[in-house]
Amino acid sequence: MPSGRRRMSRKVGLSANTSQFTLEGEPFTILGGSVHYFRVPRAYWRDRLMKMKACGINTVTTYVPWSLHQPQRGVFNFHTQLDLEAYVSLAAELGLWVILRPGPYVSSELDLGGLPSWLLRDDNMRLRTTYPAFVHAVNTFFDKLIPKIVPLQFKKGGPVIAVQVENEYGSFAKDESYMVFIKETSNMFYDGSVWVNSDGLFVLLLSLLLLLLLQPNSPSMVLDYWTGGFDVWGDLHHVLPPEDMVSSVREILRRGMSVNLYMFHGGSSFGFMSGAVADPTYRAVVPSYDYDAPLSESGEYTPKYHLLRDLLSRYNSNFPDMPALRYREAYEPAIMYQHLSLWDALSFTESFKSHKPVNMEKLPVNNGNGQAYGYTLYETSITSGGSLKSGDNVRDRALVFVDRSYIGLLNCWRHKADDSPQGRRTLSLLVENCGRVHQGRDLDKQHKGLVGDILLNNIPLRDFTIYSLEMKPGFIDSLYQAPWKTLQENPSFPGFFMGKLFAYGYPSDTFVKLPGWEKGVVFINGLNLGRYWTIGPQQALYLPGPFLNTEYVRLIFARSSSGSHFIHL
Repeated sequence: MPSGRRRMSRKVGLSANTSQFTLEGEPFTILGGSVHYFRVPRAYWRDRLMKMKACGINTVTTYVPWSLHQPQRGVFNFHTQLDLEAYVSLAAELGLWVILRPGPYVSSELDLGGLPSWLLRDDNMRLRTTYPAFVHAVNTFFDKLIPKIVPLQFKKGGPVIAVQVENEYGSFAKDESYMVFIKETSNMFYDGSVWVNSDGLFVLLLSLLLLLLLQPNSPSMVLDYWTGGFDVWGDLHHVLPPEDMVSSVREILRRGMSVNLYMFHGGSSFGFMSGAVADPTYRAVVPSYDYDAPLSESGEYTPKYHLLRDLLSRYNSNFPDMPALRYREAYEPAIMYQHLSLWDALSFTESFKSHKPVNMEKLPVNNGNGQAYGYTLYETSITSGGSLKSGDNVRDRALVFVDRSYIGLLNCWRHKADDSPQGRRTLSLLVENCGRVHQGRDLDKQHKGLVGDILLNNIPLRDFTIYSLEMKPGFIDSLYQAPWKTLQENPSFPGFFMGKLFAYGYPSDTFVKLPGWEKGVVFINGLNLGRYWTIGPQQALYLPGPFLNTEYVRLIFARSSSGSHFIHL
């Protein structure tokens, strides 16, 4: 394909005018796979794409997450890990075509479906509609994104053969004119290539027959064939038997259809980027995006990979060799040796006074863009004990303290806690944003923190001091100057715990296991690796070798409850 690509005239591009796709006038079957650049360490982009090509895939698809590229109004990030142009150019270098999925909404189990949380500062915001403020924000983002993509399109000599606008809007459909607006706004993407849209087609034989019946003279493509599934906290790990996956893909190809495997390689939702589901109840998505895909979270070959490679070899015999696997290391356990109480860390973050509770997005931080992720601490004075009720105003999980002693938990399932002592004391609620829902019709309602009144004996609490604990790299780095103490046998919670790991030689991939550590977040050299929680199903966090970039590695663990002092890697 690379040598043939150089001989192309680049005048026609991908066409859907006949019963089969054509590329530059020649029959073309899209054998696609999804690999998201923002879920794979940049140092491993080449490795993952080479393994994809060695499996027989000819096209890589990726979403473009607005929330990561524009974390604040007027602030854009297309560098290092988020260098979309470099990723697409690398795909071209390796002989892969690209289907780009720029949204603006992408779902993808990302917080708020990849929409930036600062949009929710507008109380009247109607996401994914032609509401003027949303239209203006989309236009601003696309004005930055489109000039980066146009030179990478097929007719400009690049690898981008198709663009997907929006995602699964058919199941949302709040505004009939919205998709018209999106297409008009996206016209700069258009160079005569194919426009596509995905509406969550399940790959069943009946679906395939219906698709062929509805458009017999047009090419058919299953844009998202799920190779497995994502996991949520407190549920089982989702798998799809390899034989079932390959059987479905075989049937799709037998019928002359194109296909994209979602995911070919899932990677990891590092930090706080994971979303959540609301149906039937709220459940947050785990950091691992392994997806039971053909290539595992850490880039290992799976039985699905080998079966798929064998199947695709019948359509293309000119496969490159499978790249060698990277070495993984089982390091010695990391010992936590210092402790910092949350209360002693508050001087390193911003605080605000407010008569009423203020949700996370409305806090006056990040240059007026509000707090996007992490935790928010609300403190007020009380003069009596009694019954504390939250209604549905805790999003998503609050640890409750009186005079900084833990008394109970409030969340979207548990709305009541009791406290009996009298006298003037400090009531604290440490509220965790576990992830905004990434799909459904309630995206406009995904505010976090305290979103309404908390009642003590049916009287609303007032006069709060609010601390923003977004856990951004600058805050974590500042904690190195905090008054850490030698770790005692029974340290206070919540708190931060610091340890060290010596990674001699070239750092290798590993996994962080936290037996008995209950719940919290892991930071490696200031980088947020993700959440951990004993309820599973995820029991280990993938730690890529490039994150261990020095011999002396600092590990910080934010913990909300007791457990062991040892971390296994």
